[in-house]
Amino acid sequence: MTDDFKDTSTPTPESVDTSTGTMADVEEIMKKYDRESNTRIWTGTPGKIIKYVMAAFALLMIWLNLFANWDERIRRCLFLGTIIIFAFLMYPLRKKDAGKVNHMPFYDVILMLLGAGSFFYYIMNFKAVIDQATRIGQLEVVLGIIGIVILAEACRRVVGLPILFVAGFFVIYSFAQGKALRVIIYNLFYTTTGVIGTPIGVCSTYIVLFIIFGAFLEGTGISDFFIQVANSIAGASKGGPAKVAVISSALCGMVSGSSVANTVTTGSVTIPLMKKTGYRSEFAGAVEASASTGGQIMPPIMGAAAFLMAEMVGVPYADIAVKAILPAFLYFLGIFIAVHLEALRTGLRGLKKEDLPHFGKLVLKQGYLLLPLIILVWMVMAGFTMARSAVIATLVAIVVSMFRKETRMTPSGFIDVLENGTKNTISVAIACGVAGIIAGVVTMTGLGQVLISAIVGMSNGNLLIALMLTMLTCIVLGMGVPTTANYIIMATTCAPILVSGMGVNAIAANMFVFYFGIIADITPPVALAAYAGSAIARSNPMKTAFTATRLAIAAFIVPYIFVMSPALLFIETTPLEIILIVLTSIVGLFGVSAGLAGFIYSKMPIWQRILSVVGGLLLIYPGLVTDIAGVAMVGVVIALQFVGRKKESKEFPTFNN
Repeated sequence: MTDDFKDTSTPTPESVDTSTGTMADVEEIMKKYDRESNTRIWTGTPGKIIKYVMAAFALLMIWLNLFANWDERIRRCLFLGTIIIFAFLMYPLRKKDAGKVNHMPFYDVILMLLGAGSFFYYIMNFKAVIDQATRIGQLEVVLGIIGIVILAEACRRVVGLPILFVAGFFVIYSFAQGKALRVIIYNLFYTTTGVIGTPIGVCSTYIVLFIIFGAFLEGTGISDFFIQVANSIAGASKGGPAKVAVISSALCGMVSGSSVANTVTTGSVTIPLMKKTGYRSEFAGAVEASASTGGQIMPPIMGAAAFLMAEMVGVPYADIAVKAILPAFLYFLGIFIAVHLEALRTGLRGLKKEDLPHFGKLVLKQGYLLLPLIILVWMVMAGFTMARSAVIATLVAIVVSMFRKETRMTPSGFIDVLENGTKNTISVAIACGVAGIIAGVVTMTGLGQVLISAIVGMSNGNLLIALMLTMLTCIVLGMGVPTTANYIIMATTCAPILVSGMGVNAIAANMFVFYFGIIADITPPVALAAYAGSAIARSNPMKTAFTATRLAIAAFIVPYIFVMSPALLFIETTPLEIILIVLTSIVGLFGVSAGLAGFIYSKMPIWQRILSVVGGLLLIYPGLVTDIAGVAMVGVVIALQFVGRKKESKEFPTFNN
């Protein structure tokens, strides 16, 4: 097609704004959208003391999980009490105080000591408190209140307000049910159903070790390796930089455990490349945000939530990791399809092959960086304990770092990585503690049964309607909440609705609520990951969020597939059934993505877009009749698009010079 007949509405590399945020902008973005970046600055002797204490804490957690045999409540209280100390040391009262050097006001010192002291008091008087049960004295009640309130304040500083609003609602509900203050405090602070419940238990064992493992992986330069691998695989294809962003963000997000943080770090590399090759700002930011968010559902690590899910459902972690493979594949395939269609629509080319790394040479040269992950997966699958697997994989990561001068760890570098492991644990642990409040109220009041009755009643027993209502609940509750805490909230409030109320398989139900809790990060109005991506891309935040939602449409569809067809999760199925479900799902996702993009070979009229979307949805819905109808609809659209392209090329032939 000649320039005379080009669609002038389609952006070209020359017409697209290629400006992106600077490193200073990136830091500001992190401070704005990622509360974990708003930390105090410690230098000199105070900085060294804090650094070494944090590094020692990481080593202590490794020792406790490998060798110690302490009472579970003592270990959890020690863990959370120490985390509160670190939270107040690192996070100021207000964002604007974050830049102050070696400054900590007296009231923060008091709050820190009182908060940590309440948990340490429990440790020192453990047997006496247990013997008293709900007859705890006035001092214990006061200390419990102090511990919960200061934990909430730490959560406000480190994580943000959304999870506090949810927890506050649940606490108010417990009072509304007529529960006495003494009973509430005992259940929420002194039992293993509240603050020191399962979430903190899992965080102080599996999660903290895997966060430390992730810190050592980062120290080996694995994120850069992932980006290079993605470039070698997809960089030269149509719209290559966007496909690179999808692959690299999936891999990096899996390790980082934070949608927002990964969007900013990986996006600082991928978004400029996308814009330079002609992608619109909104699209570039949306691709990175949707892919980074998807990293949280990427096995084997899944942003550390997989460990919690294994504990909640009562199955081995390896089962969760395996069952998550196909849903994650379909999620990223959906984004990949959308990216490819956008590249075709806008006529975008990939990067020059000579500018890209050679896959074979890259793997031969740096493939050893994958050894820690390979060892981790093998050990877990072989039946080793999670703690031992994480520690051994961490040791392998340390050995791997010695292979190259650029990544070789010095003693100071080793301390830095341990410190980063502890720092990265703070937000997760604080969120798990507050999420324990929610879980405790649900257990104490029987609120779970109330929610089950409400959803089942509103749906009139219809599974599809119940799934939709649960989806909306998860998206609302998950807005602005970190991955791990997000899942805890969903598992305690929403998953029982599907399991007990609708008879859904427990793993499928937990995976369903996990997915919809996670995609709250890219779903307006509180789409933190999308807003972070837009800040780097210098695009309209809301347009970026809606584009990210469109790109991640698979996340809104795939959970329905594995609930209605558990074969996608390898549950009670046969290889043939799995193949059929995957194939129909792929074609269905293509139909939906094409309809939303409005393009396959040429611009679609509105009726073709509707036909493509409806056909795609019918293919996704299990059943022979719906599959046949869906194939027919999507097939008709593809055929019409192909014929239209042929006709267009005849009307407007391209002449060679």
